[in-house]
Amino acid sequence: MSAGTYAGDDFYCDVAIPRAVPLEVVHEDELVLAYHHTRPFWRVHVVVVPRRHIASFTTVGAADEPDVRALLEVVQRVARRVEEEQGAAAVLTNLGRYQDSKHLHVHVHSGPQRD
Repeated sequence: MSAGTYAGDDFYCDVAIPRAVPLEVVHEDELVLAYHHTRPFWRVHVVVVPRRHIASFTTVGAADEPDVRALLEVVQRVARRVEEEQGAAAVLTNLGRYQDSKHLHVHVHSGPQRD
């Protein structure tokens, strides 16, 4: 399977976290995985995802607090590094129909959009 042929609705649980495809990992620990996007939309495009399934930012509850805290700490570190290296960074999460993969994830990106 390649990242470009995946047709499910949770790329992170199905492909990225179990490493069904090779990833260029930026950070990994027991709670969070961060890696360069397999199909980048921007010149620099890192995805940060909790390893435990959480459906979306809008479904986060009290039981998710340790995972979300860890996620935000990694997002902050990755964004700080991208900002230092590129001069600017953006942090984005998608919701509802905008969320292709139904697993909470945060994009850290910089630079122009790719073709």
